[in-house]
Amino acid sequence: MIDDVRMRLLALCSLRMEGKSVDWALLARCALKGHLDSLCEGFIPEESAAARKALPLLREGLRERALSEHFARVQSELEQADSAGASLVTVLDPEYPENLRTVADLPPFLFYRGKLDHQADARSVAVVGTRDATELGLSRARKAARELSEAGYTISSGLARGVDTEAHRTALHFDRRTIAVIGTGITKCYPRENFDLAEEIADQGLIVSQFWPSRSPGRDTFPRRNHVTSGISLGSVVIEASGTSGAKMQARVAAEQGRHVLLLQSLVDQQPWARKMVEAQRATPVANTEQMIETLASPLRAEEVSGPTQLLFDAK
Repeated sequence: MIDDVRMRLLALCSLRMEGKSVDWALLARCALKGHLDSLCEGFIPEESAAARKALPLLREGLRERALSEHFARVQSELEQADSAGASLVTVLDPEYPENLRTVADLPPFLFYRGKLDHQADARSVAVVGTRDATELGLSRARKAARELSEAGYTISSGLARGVDTEAHRTALHFDRRTIAVIGTGITKCYPRENFDLAEEIADQGLIVSQFWPSRSPGRDTFPRRNHVTSGISLGSVVIEASGTSGAKMQARVAAEQGRHVLLLQSLVDQQPWARKMVEAQRATPVANTEQMIETLASPLRAEEVSGPTQLLFDAK
C-alpha cells in the first residue's frame, strides 16, 4: 500500500473528462513544489498557459467525482505492477531520478523494474537512433555504448529495434549499467522480440515506464517516451536518424530540455535536419568518444522552451 499523499497524486492523474485530463507534467511540477493540497482543492498555483488550460478540467473532474472514488482504479494499476515485479516512484520520493526532476516536462511517477541508483544514473547518457539502422550504424552504436560505459556513464535508450537494442546489449555484454525507458506500461514489452533483453536489463539495470502499468503501446506513447529518455540523461548521442525518425524528435526534445545533443559527424554530413541543429548551435557534432565526453563534461544549458509544453502523458 502507498500512503495517502501519493495516492492522491495518482488519483489526480486518473481524472478524465470527456477523454481529456489535466496535464501530468503540470501536476508533477506543482506536487514537487508542495502544492498537492491546492491541486486537490481545485487550485493551480502555477502561472502558465498550461495551468490556465488545465484549471477548468481539474475543477470539472473534482466536481464530477470525489478524488477518493479514483482510488480503486489506482489500486488496480498498482496491483498489476506488483504482479509484474515492478515498483513505483513518484516526484514526492527522494529516489526519483535527479536528472528527470530538473526538467519541466517530468512525469509525476515512474513504474520500474530493477534498481534505482542515484549516483550511477546521474551520469546517464542516451544512445539512440533509427530502428532501421545500417550495419555501420549498429557498429557505431556498439562503439559509443562500450566506450561511454567504460568511461563511467550509464547507457540509457528506448528498447526499440536497431540502435537502441545494440546500445543496451553492448552495455550488458561489458557488465555495465543500462536503463531502458519503454513506451508501454511496465507490464508489457514492445517489441516482443526484445522480451529476453528486457528481462536481462531488469536483472542487471533498470526499466522505467511513465505510463499506467496496463497501458498498451500506441502511436502516441513512443514520442512521449522520448521526453523521459532525454530528461533522465545528461545528453543524447544520436547515431543514425532520418528526418522522420523518433531519434530526431529526441534530439529536438533534448535541446528544449537544455540537455546536451551530440550528433555523430557522419549524421551531420548526411542529414539536413542534423546540420540545421548544429548551425543553430542546438547540437554538437562529434567524431569520437573523446569529443562526446568533453561535451558531456560541460555545463547543461537552460531549457529553451518559453513555457512548459503540455504532454498527454495520461492516455489510457
